[in-house]
Amino acid sequence: MFFGKNKNIEDFNNKISGPSDQSYWSLVKKQFRKNRLAVWSLRILYGLVFLAIFGGLIANEKPLYCKIEGQTYYPAFREYLVDFGFAQWDAKFINNNWSSQNYESVVYPLIPYSAKTLDLDNTSKSPMKKQNVESKRFHHWFGTDHLGRDILAGMIQGVRIALSVGIISMGVATIFGLFFGGLAGFFGDDQIQVSRSQLILNILGFILGIFYGFGTRSFAITEGHFGKEILISILIFCIILFFANFLSKGIDRLLTPSKKIALPIDIIVMRLIETINSIPGIIFLLAILAVIESASIINVMIIIGLIGWTGIARFIRSELLRVRALDYIEAARSLGFQDLRILWRHALPNALTPVLITIAFGIAGAILVEATLSFLGIGMPVEEITWGKMLNTARGNINAWWLALFPGLAIFITVTIFNLIGEGLTDALNPKLKK
Repeated sequence: MFFGKNKNIEDFNNKISGPSDQSYWSLVKKQFRKNRLAVWSLRILYGLVFLAIFGGLIANEKPLYCKIEGQTYYPAFREYLVDFGFAQWDAKFINNNWSSQNYESVVYPLIPYSAKTLDLDNTSKSPMKKQNVESKRFHHWFGTDHLGRDILAGMIQGVRIALSVGIISMGVATIFGLFFGGLAGFFGDDQIQVSRSQLILNILGFILGIFYGFGTRSFAITEGHFGKEILISILIFCIILFFANFLSKGIDRLLTPSKKIALPIDIIVMRLIETINSIPGIIFLLAILAVIESASIINVMIIIGLIGWTGIARFIRSELLRVRALDYIEAARSLGFQDLRILWRHALPNALTPVLITIAFGIAGAILVEATLSFLGIGMPVEEITWGKMLNTARGNINAWWLALFPGLAIFITVTIFNLIGEGLTDALNPKLKK
């Protein structure tokens, strides 16, 4: 009896005082859930990610399961392994027309077309009109383009391209933004002290790194695979700088080190950011793509990331200017921890709040830039099916309303949900929640 009373009193107190777990991130989660538009946007994003990952099992001309001459095959599943280089097609399935096989039994995906399947009997077909198909099972529910490609299958393929460009390009931007913003905000203009030999050799190493890493390899960068070649150039640049610092330390050991010179990292990074921001992003992007001969979606991702890191760097810098003056940073220094460890283990994790918001808005911007480039036919391979290319196809046939409606709606929805998620994070990550 008394136990029941105590339990009721405890439940009543819990309702008044709230749950015991009142950590910052639990409050952020609770506040985010109050924004219904942001929550539904996140749910739609989950659906888009599902389509991007499993699109090959939803829209594909290859069967999910089939039996040919007594042998059982799973072509749609095997295609994933082939694309990632873990398997190869049997010789009899290379250049194979899957629709003309003599199947003993077969199970097709929900949409029996891939984005590149050509149905020459149904070119420029409206989804509302009669189509030359065997049954409703093979109906083009979103219509077809002038080559007979299924628009719904192309829409699903476009999800994969759009999310890949947005996420990977912002991943590149985040790496560069955290690096430069972290250095500028945490060390400022007076925290990094270098000797004269270090300064001279680093300037020399920087010049040689630019020359040997990028100048002498300009042909390989523009004519080869841009992503791979630019990573090799960055590696060469870093190796030259490493040897310059290694040599300077050796010189300082042999000679009496001179008075240290403060390296103005903050000023250098901020002037670099201002220089990049002074050039319109789309013009900068078009100028880089103009000198690259090979069209590749990887190139587009990397270039968008390389010109989109400045916003993240500025937010990180401003946060670290605040964080580095807090008591726990001073306590870590008094314990003898190195500055790089303090920056990586303690300062950066507590300064990432605005970065999450910037990334959400940045992904939306990157998707819009990719759609613009695809629409203009710049930087993207001819064989890639993207929403922007589908919109470009609509220009040649103004009566084919479905070619403009569905891709345009997909771009609008995707960009909108990332903006709404960004707004939800802006409200949820408000520092006042901790009070």
